[in-house]
Amino acid sequence: MVGLLCAIPVQAKWFGLISTDRDEFVNARQTYNNGQYEQAIQELSDYIYKTKNIKRREARAYRLLGLSYEQLNQPDKALEIYLEALEFHQKNIPLLLSAASLYERTGLIDQSIELYNRVLQLEPDNADALAGLANNYLQMGFYSQSVSYYAQYLQQNPQADAIHRARLAYAFFKQRDFKNAFIQITLAKEQDSDVSDYWLLSARAYKGMQMTQQALGDLDIAIWLNPEQIELRIIKSMWLYQLKENDASVQEARAILQEQPNNELALFMMYLNLRNSKPKQARQYLQKIKDLNNDSFAYRVADKLLQK
Repeated sequence: MVGLLCAIPVQAKWFGLISTDRDEFVNARQTYNNGQYEQAIQELSDYIYKTKNIKRREARAYRLLGLSYEQLNQPDKALEIYLEALEFHQKNIPLLLSAASLYERTGLIDQSIELYNRVLQLEPDNADALAGLANNYLQMGFYSQSVSYYAQYLQQNPQADAIHRARLAYAFFKQRDFKNAFIQITLAKEQDSDVSDYWLLSARAYKGMQMTQQALGDLDIAIWLNPEQIELRIIKSMWLYQLKENDASVQEARAILQEQPNNELALFMMYLNLRNSKPKQARQYLQKIKDLNNDSFAYRVADKLLQK
């Protein structure tokens, strides 16, 4: 009789009457995949913490719990979970990457860099760590380091998303290496030609190489792709002014003012274009900027110029 009673739990497990550790995790993972993140948090928390079975504190469960919190826009809680998990799994690359990426996205760059470097110590060619470090250094303004890591990343992943080549192009641009900036942003445009920012960076690279007509051509495409972004048209008016094409610059600025009569930058472009030929009319544009009283840079410049 005792032997029969002892066999009951084993038989129950065979017939699915008692769930196994694996069953509980699989069910929680399915809940997550179904988009039921609050329920997934409950199930995963039960799985990890309800018993004192240390085996349940496995990396995959922690990572899925952290991702659940991320889906609910609770980065602090997600990070807490990842860091706890790393106490048990110090060399688990997916956990290190999850925590590093979350640090990166929340602006904690130094901590992100530290964890990405730990990944590279374990796996020197890890693509996610290389890309993460490249972007972190780009955000910090360490452009040469960013270029170095992006070069390694793209050498391994030549078909990577266009955004990575665009970021590399931006790093080159900030170093005033306009030729390489143009090469990389051209490759990015070949992958995705519908991103206005790529065409703007291409235009800036052309301008840096003193190829002004090509710059204006790419800028026009950027404007066509994103006509609602008034800043692009301000840039065009400014570039035309720099080329001494005052009539075209005025035309662009006036078109902006028809849509946004109080656009300070467009008003200032009108002043710049008219200050020599029509100084009285030009000062009226300065006065309008001052009358807006926005305590902006344009306001302070206009106020100073009007005092002359």
